[in-house]
Amino acid sequence: MSGERPRFASTEHLATEAIAAYVDGELRMNAYLRAAEHLAKCVDCAAEVDAQQQARIALRQAAQCRISAPLNLHDSLSRIPLAGSSTIGEIASDSKRWSGWWRK
Repeated sequence: MSGERPRFASTEHLATEAIAAYVDGELRMNAYLRAAEHLAKCVDCAAEVDAQQQARIALRQAAQCRISAPLNLHDSLSRIPLAGSSTIGEIASDSKRWSGWWRK
């Protein structure tokens, strides 16, 4: 063994992790160039890179959106009886326990 890494065969597909690293710009130059060479020849991997890029864009845009829940949502959810609770006292006790957890 000469200590060299095996050369990436152009007939192999890029791993999902390699595609994500390529899109995120996390590959070292040599790996990036090999991946780019493969992508120029492999429509399947190129489509995966495109899908990863679209997902990345969608996630970044979603982070800019403000999402708010109705003000009474927590109260409405806390009034739902828990499975297995048979008395009002048990329901109230369970509700207080989970309410404290929710607000932490």
